[in-house]
Amino acid sequence: MTSIRLSNSLLLKALTSFGIMLIAVFCMFLLAEKASAHGYIDSPGSRGYLCKLGQNTDCGAVVYEPHSLEAPKGFPAAGPADGKIASAGGIFPKLDEQSANRWTKVNMSSGTNTFHWTLTAAHATSSWKYYITKPNWNPDAPLTRDSFDLTPFCSVDYGGVRPPFTYSDTCNVPARTGYHVILAVWEIADTANAFYNVIDVNFGGSNPVDTQAPTAPSSLAFSGVTSTSVNLSWNASSDNVGVTGYRIYNGTNQIAAVSGSTLNYNVTGLTANTAYSFQVKAVDAAGNLSAASNTVNVTTSQVVNDTQAPTAPGNLHVMGTPTSSSVTLMWNPSTDNVGVTGYKIYRGTTLAGTVSGTTTEYTVSGLSASTSYTFTVRAIDATGNESAASNSVSATTAAPPAAQPWAPNVAYTAGTLVSYNGNTYECRQSHTSLTGWEPSNVPALWLLK
Repeated sequence: MTSIRLSNSLLLKALTSFGIMLIAVFCMFLLAEKASAHGYIDSPGSRGYLCKLGQNTDCGAVVYEPHSLEAPKGFPAAGPADGKIASAGGIFPKLDEQSANRWTKVNMSSGTNTFHWTLTAAHATSSWKYYITKPNWNPDAPLTRDSFDLTPFCSVDYGGVRPPFTYSDTCNVPARTGYHVILAVWEIADTANAFYNVIDVNFGGSNPVDTQAPTAPSSLAFSGVTSTSVNLSWNASSDNVGVTGYRIYNGTNQIAAVSGSTLNYNVTGLTANTAYSFQVKAVDAAGNLSAASNTVNVTTSQVVNDTQAPTAPGNLHVMGTPTSSSVTLMWNPSTDNVGVTGYKIYRGTTLAGTVSGTTTEYTVSGLSASTSYTFTVRAIDATGNESAASNSVSATTAAPPAAQPWAPNVAYTAGTLVSYNGNTYECRQSHTSLTGWEPSNVPALWLLK
């Protein structure tokens, strides 16, 4: 009997230990996913974002990750397969369920409309493109390329620079009636991927267009003022359909955006002993913007004699697949008693680059092909205190791309290698080749390697 009780006790302890390990692994998974977050459209509310808000149901895991709808770029020639466009290639398959009544629709009028993105990693950006379904599309069939007009109704060339964490495009939406789907594509400059968001839209029809803005947020207040930051909080707005987000302003400049369930925001990166004026506005799924809240005037404090270093950045990891000359890194943010002002990225013991304290990703470029590198990241504050190193991460760059013979009437992208008359050239800027534009004739387009 004693032997049986002892065996049961050991079994219980083993099961308990195993359960704790599973919980720890699950938490690590969630943290890793959060660190790899990227961006989504919150106004007008995209399909994935309305899942997060609960306005769409039976969505699967996208309710936790509307920012992760990432797939290869190059739509419509490349990108997610037909039938998997809404889920960005099938990672969240529930989003690909398609019928006329499956998804909550955002009321919209044709003409001028603003599309607002909330970014959790402000990647260097090639372009933003917006497509809409054809007038005669079938809303009860899976979304395919044939569903869409494949000429974007709005295309913004962003030149490879980094956008702000809250970004908007104002576009002229074509005339449509009834239910349609808008596909928004955010193309990243320094990776092979893009982010795909679909928006379910009702143009008139049986549902009236929502033109009623939310009420203004009330009782905006501040606390926790430091030399570089201040915490803002406010009371919730109300709306006839639902508040989907809040936008935070310094004067007339929007500096941030949060979800409709968030009623506070910590403003960082401020200048010591400086006056600021903050307001908050609410927005609904149709893009209606409320009047401003009350204004709070805040003066940041003087710089203190700070000798405390930030905590070390966590969860440093490689994002995507290294190219032959670059590796993209991401990490979890550090904390500091005053405020993190920047991060230093090291390749071995060599400083490879620096970014601001609000940026948690960096692409290390200029690397050699087929070579292994080790990276770490350190955080710094305004007085120059530097944290301990993050965990180290190693990556091996890809083999150099093979040069292809140059030919006329071919679309070449920047970085492409070609061979011509026994020499190798690298494309300096994207273009379509013409007879007479041979690499030896146009050094502005081709770099001799």
